[in-house]
Amino acid sequence: MPETLRVRIAPSPTGALHLGLARTALFNWAYARGRGGDFILRIEDSDLARSTKESEAAILEGLAWLGIEWDEGPDKGGPHAPYYQSQRAPRHRELAGELLAAGHAYRCFCTPERLDALRAEQQARKETPAYDGRCRELDRAVAAERDAAGEPNVVRFRVPSGETRFVDLVRGEVAFHNREVDDWIMLRGGGLPTYNFAVVCDDADMRITHVLRGEEHLVNTPKQILLYRALGLEPPHFAHLPLLLGKDKRKLSKRSGDTSLDDYRARGYPRDAIVNFLCLQGWALDGKTEVFSREDLVRSFDVRDVSKGGSIFDLDKFVWLAGEYLRKEPTPELAEHCAPFVVAARLMTAGEIAARRAWFEALVEAERERLHLYADLPARIAFYFAPDDALQFDEQAEQGARKHEGRVATLRAYHEWLAAEATFEAAELARRTKEWAAGRGLKLPQLFQPLRCALTGLPGGPDLFETMVRLGRERSLRRIARGAERLA
Repeated sequence: MPETLRVRIAPSPTGALHLGLARTALFNWAYARGRGGDFILRIEDSDLARSTKESEAAILEGLAWLGIEWDEGPDKGGPHAPYYQSQRAPRHRELAGELLAAGHAYRCFCTPERLDALRAEQQARKETPAYDGRCRELDRAVAAERDAAGEPNVVRFRVPSGETRFVDLVRGEVAFHNREVDDWIMLRGGGLPTYNFAVVCDDADMRITHVLRGEEHLVNTPKQILLYRALGLEPPHFAHLPLLLGKDKRKLSKRSGDTSLDDYRARGYPRDAIVNFLCLQGWALDGKTEVFSREDLVRSFDVRDVSKGGSIFDLDKFVWLAGEYLRKEPTPELAEHCAPFVVAARLMTAGEIAARRAWFEALVEAERERLHLYADLPARIAFYFAPDDALQFDEQAEQGARKHEGRVATLRAYHEWLAAEATFEAAELARRTKEWAAGRGLKLPQLFQPLRCALTGLPGGPDLFETMVRLGRERSLRRIARGAERLA
């Protein structure tokens, strides 16, 4: 094995970039970067019926958006090209020929109908379905003649007796009895490789030293180790990462939560919060620090520290973590990230945001502490864009305003005072308003709760007087007058 650590991620381009794959990619990338190794991207597109260029592009874009860069891959090339599995078929057939010649594999001519009948009989006897080895001892020369004559067949791996042991970097020593491993198919009819065969051929040729992958692949590992040994190669180090589990402690699925990275991007989760949260699924920086940078991740990640047990995908914690990252962003950056959601909500166009940039950034800054996701902002600022005579009153806000019996007289008196007030600067307006309320013997909630309801329709929010300034004097006066009528 080469001295340089080499890891890979090998997505199948048959759908969206799922969170489990994103976490696996992050762990591989961090492991390589922290140890001066190479991170390789390979596209496993041998499922030609389901693989699409659209899915491939979406997966690569998603990985790049997460800040994961690769050293070799289909878009970058490298010394071990091609990086598409489908383009490596000649090499797969070459290695299959070597295994056939060495007796580590054999041709199987059993028809699908015979195999279906065999499986049904075994299931009826409550046995684990497995190939019965009917073609295992066929004379090689006879098998070669039948293949040359065009008789349909597959190539099966000849599983030896004994057991297969290996040290998993996450789980420790693992052992499988070889009798539990079927004589599995390496090449299907037509010479198409199966996953377990192609992945070993490709990993071996690309000199992969460490394979970090999901726990669901653990059952494939004995097949692959036996294949490495049959090829006369030392297997790489394996590490099987724990499953992502929903709160029902089942594998994360659409029933227990969104599973696609795009789902969370579309809902306005900050990128670095997604990276941070995914890396907490089975790993911890120091057992107590939950918010950490990707630099901390690269510096500290060791696959031996990954937990064995499945990690519960806690959406509440994810939202909390998103808010922690969002609120640390500088205001211009936060405004930039929130802007697409404001445009999507049809509150402002991109051109209007650009033209009123300072005003928009002031809205964002005022709401910063109440945001968890970028997508939260539109609902928080929608009242600014509502017609002054048709503002929606939140039920809680209206109840809070109506509990004050003198609310209508207070709002009308304040409207009259505000219309004549010279200043319209937030701090001075706040000071003068409090003096006015004290002069009328009002407690501040008697004015502020009806006033906030009339101005925003919300029970709470940013500073009331800064809100009035952002609305402007005329709009504020119209809303106060209309609020007095509605709260009568």
